[in-house]
Amino acid sequence: MTTERKKVVTLSALFMGLGRIIYLKDYVKGALYALVEIAVLVFSPQIVTTLIDLITLGSPQPNLPIMQRDNSVFMMIDGVMMLGVLATYLGVYIISIRGTLKDYDEYIKTGRMHKSHVLSDITGDAFHVTALAPAFLMIVFFVIVPLIFSVLVAFTNYGPQHIPPQNTIDWVGMNNFVDMFGGQKAWTGALGRVALWTLVWGALATFTCYAGGTILAVVLTESKIKLMPAFRTIFILPYAVPSVVSMLVWRNMLNGSFGTINQTLIALGIISKDAVIPWLSDQFLAMVVCILINFWAGVPYFMLLVTGTLTSISQDIKEAAQIDGANKFQTFMKITLPMVLYQTMPLIIMSFTFNINNFGAIFFLTGGAPTVADTTTTSAAGTDILVTWIYKLTINLQDYKYASVLAVMIFIVLAPFAIFNFRRTKSYKEGTV
Repeated sequence: MTTERKKVVTLSALFMGLGRIIYLKDYVKGALYALVEIAVLVFSPQIVTTLIDLITLGSPQPNLPIMQRDNSVFMMIDGVMMLGVLATYLGVYIISIRGTLKDYDEYIKTGRMHKSHVLSDITGDAFHVTALAPAFLMIVFFVIVPLIFSVLVAFTNYGPQHIPPQNTIDWVGMNNFVDMFGGQKAWTGALGRVALWTLVWGALATFTCYAGGTILAVVLTESKIKLMPAFRTIFILPYAVPSVVSMLVWRNMLNGSFGTINQTLIALGIISKDAVIPWLSDQFLAMVVCILINFWAGVPYFMLLVTGTLTSISQDIKEAAQIDGANKFQTFMKITLPMVLYQTMPLIIMSFTFNINNFGAIFFLTGGAPTVADTTTTSAAGTDILVTWIYKLTINLQDYKYASVLAVMIFIVLAPFAIFNFRRTKSYKEGTV
């Protein structure tokens, strides 16, 4: 790097736009960059105050009325947003330095000064920056900032005893993670039980629905019965009804005391009034019911999905297999199923991640019931999955710190699946859709 070029970098780094103004005589763009830095300097006291508030999260002020006390939540949100503003400002700073160096190198090669025409620049060479800037800012402040805030709550004592503005929140480091992973027996036991059931639920809910949907799709596609369209319509009906309504109806039907199913069994003499089946009040039976009802509601989706995939398989391949002596079962296992799996595997992964977070299927069917030994302390019932437990922690106990810990755990578990699924897409591999 030449001495002159180093001076350009130094001046541009010392004050945004200064190198462009002095060396390139580009007063318009240089002034715009300078105005950005001047604005940051003017508001620097407010910036410093906001960052200090993020570090301290306020101080207790019992002598003041509640609404006049420091609100730690607002301080944390403002601080995270300010970090987003500073990150954006740093990005603009880097762009200004790189742009100045690029124009300076062009000047050295051609001997002509670059004169900015702001309107033509933002609609010409810099159009991609102009077009993406609004989307970038929205991602920063509506996606990244809330995510960072949610993660930071896991490192505080934001809970029933620390609800702003009545009380302030304090940073506690990794204490909440320690409590969850061995520090407190009740919470650790509840976490292990709920996490294990969440994974079992996600795997079985996905496998049963996919297997059932595949079998139905193959039967309806291969059968020569003329009423197959009518059967297909009937099988789609559970998927057409809103899942909230379906789950609430099943919840009432499976009620141990007055549910339609038990009352019907009693009327038929299969069971007695004193020995009703505890569909939703026995933990193991309630888990089985959750999987079965989800199977009933989820099979139509995979049936439609696999049916569409089957239509893309050439009949010539199947006919060739039959000529070679393969029966229908062998044709299905060796040709149809591998091709269907190849095309639907990303969707299976997406379905697994969805089922892990399938709040409605559990909450509206069982509400997490039945209660178990640690439910009073942790609010985690027998069929709760992680996402329904988070809901109960925030709504019932107002224990946001542990809810945030669980949310971080879900992200760590699901992020690899989402990234794997994205990396398999054609748009990622080839840069095209």
